[in-house]
Amino acid sequence: MPTRQALEIADERGYDLVEVAPAANPPVCRLMDFGKFKYEATRKEREARKVRKTKVTNELREVRMKTRIGLHDREAKTRLVLRLLGQGSKVKVSVMFRGREVEHPEVGMALLKAVADQLVDKANLESPPRFESRRSLSMIVSPAIEMPAPAEKETQSEPENVEPEKVLDRAEA
Repeated sequence: MPTRQALEIADERGYDLVEVAPAANPPVCRLMDFGKFKYEATRKEREARKVRKTKVTNELREVRMKTRIGLHDREAKTRLVLRLLGQGSKVKVSVMFRGREVEHPEVGMALLKAVADQLVDKANLESPPRFESRRSLSMIVSPAIEMPAPAEKETQSEPENVEPEKVLDRAEA
């Protein structure tokens, strides 16, 4: 079909003539609302980014503390843990013992319990506090998985994976 005739048909129906396969012989074009197509493509990309952000990764990050950490410093470390969980990483929270502090493991346990209490709504406790070595007590937390609300399916006859190469201008004919 000649380009001028295709442009007239597109104009009558209120659509744009979009070239989807310029390398084909003859080139393949489609009648579609190009603005709507671009809007839906950006919306789908934004949704994919959101899903990727909430997706749990297998990356393990570590946050270390000492037993004599101050309250404000502990809260700052807890905010760091929350930020890492928000990025989808698992987080290993460790308490390091120095010198005679090893003789009082209950201090480290209390510290990890306080951190776990602050994270109770936003994280899952993957492994409880336990000694890794004589001088290190740690626990692993992972992001709490929230189930997204099911999105309504769109009923359109247009394929979703078609990427138009070039939009023909009405002046070009």
